[in-house]
Amino acid sequence: MAADIYYSDRTLGTLSGGENVKLRLLALITGQPDLLLLDEPSNDLDIPTLEWLEGFIKNAEFPVIYISHDETLLENTANVIIHMEQVRRKTIPLCAVTRCGYREYVERREAARSHQTQVARKQQEEYEKQQEKFRRIQSRVEHEQNAVSRQDPHGGRLLKKKMAAVKSMERRFEREHENMTRLPETEDEIFVRFSPEISSSKGKTILDLHLDTLENPGGRLAENIDLHISGGQKLCIVGRNGAGKTTLLRLIAEQLLRRTDIRAAYMPQNYAEKMDMAMTPVEFLSRTGDRDELTAIRTYLGSMRYTSEETEHTISELSGGQKAKLYFIAMNLDRCDVLILDEPTRNFSPLSGPVIRRALKEYGGTVISVSHDRKFISEVCDSLFTLGE
Repeated sequence: MAADIYYSDRTLGTLSGGENVKLRLLALITGQPDLLLLDEPSNDLDIPTLEWLEGFIKNAEFPVIYISHDETLLENTANVIIHMEQVRRKTIPLCAVTRCGYREYVERREAARSHQTQVARKQQEEYEKQQEKFRRIQSRVEHEQNAVSRQDPHGGRLLKKKMAAVKSMERRFEREHENMTRLPETEDEIFVRFSPEISSSKGKTILDLHLDTLENPGGRLAENIDLHISGGQKLCIVGRNGAGKTTLLRLIAEQLLRRTDIRAAYMPQNYAEKMDMAMTPVEFLSRTGDRDELTAIRTYLGSMRYTSEETEHTISELSGGQKAKLYFIAMNLDRCDVLILDEPTRNFSPLSGPVIRRALKEYGGTVISVSHDRKFISEVCDSLFTLGE
């Protein structure tokens, strides 16, 4: 943010999201806190400011407790990880506290899950073999007991003792089964994959944009914009906060959404721009209302780990991540071949982020995005357009 912003007459409503975040951070820091609590501090920050924030958190002489979905920020700053998750279809909460960096935590977690899975499966195999052997013994004793002659009371008493021993064995096996290692319970991972049928012709011109000036209500943002995008390209618009990235993306969306030779979708930074918050997820995704479509919608919602209760909630009741998932489902259901995405990964958890990035990397269409997510930029995008330089 330019220094003169602090002395200008601009209202907060005309500032970009990143500029507002910077002002809030400045207000907190000037208060000389003993402890700093930050909820998604990296949201909307440009990359230079993100790098400054990382340095600030690492060098702070007081505790900083923060929530973040930014994997790079976590990797570069955190030395204690508190991981909260919900398992068994979000019915049981779990919390783990680990004193290490984020990358080490992910590696430890994966190694522990892998080891526990191996042990649990081995014990289950042994238990099943044990149960098969037990069932043969039980069946033989029951057969002998049914066949014993009433004229042989001594043999009957022996079989009663055998059956008591079998029952005792059964109770012991049940106790052992209760104490067996269980398969690890972790938050269900989302499943995202765009249809392989979606593609953009490599030689097709998707966008050929020339602007002398880019403006918003706060004034002139940029000049002499010349942007050409071809089919299959995955471009990210980057630049400092306030450079006009979201304004430019809205203009691009206005142009491309009118086109009939492509099927474009726009995911805004403010989800309410394109969502009726009073709708349910199923209502938002439905186009025809026929049975096959509703079945497909519920399948997609399940793959994104919506519970049956969440599918009946209004969108306003959902988390930011759940709302973002609806956009991805809609883009897939509509077979869109051009995606216009404003900060597409910002509300996905660090464990869901890699799934989203992989899906977009494998996507056969065109992606035009704005993002400050450094992993998204490096793993998904094949070209950058820097605004303001």
